[in-house]
Amino acid sequence: MQTIPAIDISPLFSPDHPDRQTTISQIGAACRDIGFLSITDTGVPEDLITLVRQSLRDLFTLDEQTKWKQAITRENYRGFIPFGFFTPNDGSGSADRYEGYKLHQEVMPGAPILKECALYGPNLWPETLPQVREQILTYWAELDRVLLHLLQALEINLDLPLNTLCACFETPMTNMTLLHYPPQNAQDAGFGIHPHKDTDALTIIAPDPVGGLEVQTREGQWITPNCPPGGFIVNIGDMLELWSGGRFVSTPHRVINRSGKERYSFPYFAVPRHDVIVRPLLPPLPGFDRPEVNTGHWSAEIWRTNWPDEDATNDTPKLGTLHS
Repeated sequence: MQTIPAIDISPLFSPDHPDRQTTISQIGAACRDIGFLSITDTGVPEDLITLVRQSLRDLFTLDEQTKWKQAITRENYRGFIPFGFFTPNDGSGSADRYEGYKLHQEVMPGAPILKECALYGPNLWPETLPQVREQILTYWAELDRVLLHLLQALEINLDLPLNTLCACFETPMTNMTLLHYPPQNAQDAGFGIHPHKDTDALTIIAPDPVGGLEVQTREGQWITPNCPPGGFIVNIGDMLELWSGGRFVSTPHRVINRSGKERYSFPYFAVPRHDVIVRPLLPPLPGFDRPEVNTGHWSAEIWRTNWPDEDATNDTPKLGTLHS
């Protein structure tokens, strides 16, 4: 594919819809060929997306002192990410040109799963913007619903037993990053986010109207997804590529904001429960050879190696960084 297909997924919500199997086949074809698709008719209210985007504008216009009070730490990778803080995981290249706010699956203090894995915990929420928490969690729940229907479609594509993938997302490690990309000048080095592959299972994102996201085709060209208003861009991450034995492709992408405008983004990264071992569920395709990964360890290494002074080790799973 040289374009990102746009697919109406409303037939997924009705088991008896006459176009359901056609829609499932279209989703599978996109996941096998380019690993990206645009989805429409999801049932997510457009006014909710608008509210979340405005909340991001409010969040990133807070003064620096207020933001730094909730900065991420090594012990609690939640909260404000300063501008230019992160570089590619392999330590190469310029710092990425964004600031962010990291959120993880909302887990209350005292929840039993906290005893199983230290990576769970309550989020930090901006104290001066109380509406952000309610809006984000409402939006998050909507995408949780969409995710399960997409996973069911992928189970059918791979001829897997019902609930094989969906069961892995009970008490998941799903997370979101709220992002602000200032405009880049033509002479500015680096990227909004450097070319990379996502390390999750599936990413869902409401594209910013100013653009900037680019996807690499198998021929090495960079193309811009065309997503209809109110739709979402979805892409396969490394975990689903591994689960599928290489049938679904995790595709490089990047962000360059040369629009001259402020860009705001809030990707949703679907990650399984901490104790899920991700390994091929089908015989791997010829040439596909990737070791299994433990979701909790994978996630911990992703967050650890994001720090500028931390390096990957022999025990670090492949983290979506591209290698020549």
